[in-house]
Amino acid sequence: MTATAIKKQFDNYLPLLSTKQQTLLLEMIKSFLNVDQGTKRITRKQYNKEINDAVARIEKGNSVSHKNALKELSKW
Repeated sequence: MTATAIKKQFDNYLPLLSTKQQTLLLEMIKSFLNVDQGTKRITRKQYNKEINDAVARIEKGNSVSHKNALKELSKW
């Protein structure tokens, strides 16, 4: 199902819910996203720095292959 189809269905069903149900649904969505009013978002500058640092680590060979990551995860 595409994002557009999901949004269309959501938009069709949302008005059928009571205000209380809509509020509960909104709170559930926020919890899925771990939205916390006390959490401060990082700046674009900090985000880009973290990306650049990660790329530099990968270029230096300081990374784990997908295969090895799955192998490690299977031990959990």
